[in-house]
Amino acid sequence: MSKTKSSVIILTIICIIATAMGVYLIDGIDSQQLQIWLKQMGIMAPILYIILYTIGTILILPSTPLNLSGGAIFGVVMGTVWTTIAALVAAIVAFAFTRTIGREYTAKKFQGKWQAIDAEMQQGGLFYMFAIRLLPIIPYGIVNFVAGLTSIRFRDYLIGTLLGTVPGILPFVMMGAGLKSLGKGDILPLMVAFTLIALLVGVGTWYRRRRQFPFQ
Repeated sequence: MSKTKSSVIILTIICIIATAMGVYLIDGIDSQQLQIWLKQMGIMAPILYIILYTIGTILILPSTPLNLSGGAIFGVVMGTVWTTIAALVAAIVAFAFTRTIGREYTAKKFQGKWQAIDAEMQQGGLFYMFAIRLLPIIPYGIVNFVAGLTSIRFRDYLIGTLLGTVPGILPFVMMGAGLKSLGKGDILPLMVAFTLIALLVGVGTWYRRRRQFPFQ
């Protein structure tokens, strides 16, 4: 088995395990108690969520459980809003770190990978960032750090990240919200979420066959 296929399998297993853990934890949340906590915490609830999400992403931990939690805690609409903000904050922080004080450290850590993505960036940085953000198999945190080493302009990085992050996280936020609706017998949100995830995986598989990503 090639190194590329082995890496894809490992990343897939990690994503599945992270998703399963997220589903298990969310299923144990008491909805009524959760609403009481949210009212008590007020604006601190989304702020704390954004901080935890940012830290987890910077540490290159699987973001799937946090995406699911965003939907379960805040619902589809606000869950998408707060998760998108958290993902953007993490993306900006990691990019700024790499472009400034952390460039040498990041270059050593991802040696041999960022040169490959830089070649793609030169052909169309904004579109490349948009496309790669749609792929669930590509770790969000790694992309943040590696992109800072490339020649992509910050504007293109930010716009591409924003456009790709929303559709990339929406299905998982919907899944998190849908899991809390199962107790009421409402399976439609969950079915929609699974459909969107299947579309993402399908598009990602097709795009992977056309492009060789350095993170695999």
